[in-house]
Amino acid sequence: MNASEILGVDSVRFIEPDFAALKDSRFNAILAENQVSEGRLLLDEREDPMALAFLGSDGWIAGSFLCRNPSVALIERFEDVNGEIFQEDRAVWGGAVREYYSNTLIARVSPSIDDLNPKRHGILKSLISGVWGEGRGELCIDACCGSGVGSAVLRDLGYSPLSYDNDEFLLSRGLIEKRLLPEETMWIDATIASRYIEPVPKGIMIMAGEFNSFNEDMWERIITELCSITNETLITVGTEKEALLIREWGTEMERGMDITENPADPIYDLWVCRIKAQ
Repeated sequence: MNASEILGVDSVRFIEPDFAALKDSRFNAILAENQVSEGRLLLDEREDPMALAFLGSDGWIAGSFLCRNPSVALIERFEDVNGEIFQEDRAVWGGAVREYYSNTLIARVSPSIDDLNPKRHGILKSLISGVWGEGRGELCIDACCGSGVGSAVLRDLGYSPLSYDNDEFLLSRGLIEKRLLPEETMWIDATIASRYIEPVPKGIMIMAGEFNSFNEDMWERIITELCSITNETLITVGTEKEALLIREWGTEMERGMDITENPADPIYDLWVCRIKAQ
């Protein structure tokens, strides 16, 4: 179901301009300022608020609370109008919100050139299945997903990807090629991924890097964030130096580390880092 269907309206637009803005509490005040006549409050399975939608002169407009809480003023505004209460599972609403913003991104952002090597899918499928085997529908993060070859492989292996990247042009390409699916994809900053994503069992980061003296701090934050929201993490890099840096960061996080060489792909995935919570 899409967001409009869940809220029981013909169409709805979100007050937040993109998925990354869902954590910004300033949009509570902006939504509360609108002149409205009706309201919809959406609760999750624990009866926590997930969204508020109001009918104004330009139609239905909603704010989503997947990454923040509603303000008292917003709740009071709902109580002041002719409001209805709806309920849905948080996972279903999360997928609908991601779908809304992914479709917005496709409409607004020109895709990058598709330079994916057709052999990459098979190489990655062999690598991931060799480490984890096939999935049974469990969630698996695809961090820094690019145009989505890792997500497509995870899906083929029976996992349910949650994909994110900060490059909107690559995301647009992946969505157009259907390697990325709208309901699974987020345009966010990977250095603060835990602000948007609850912990899941597994995560991958394929072809991380290149690391250098200018960006090592950024990559450390990205990898630390990924590990904070996954119990087991699989990261591939192109050089031994990068793999040893990841080992250093993993050790600082008190994680179990396993680093192996992967001659099947000497360019992108030569070193495989498996990081596990202890």
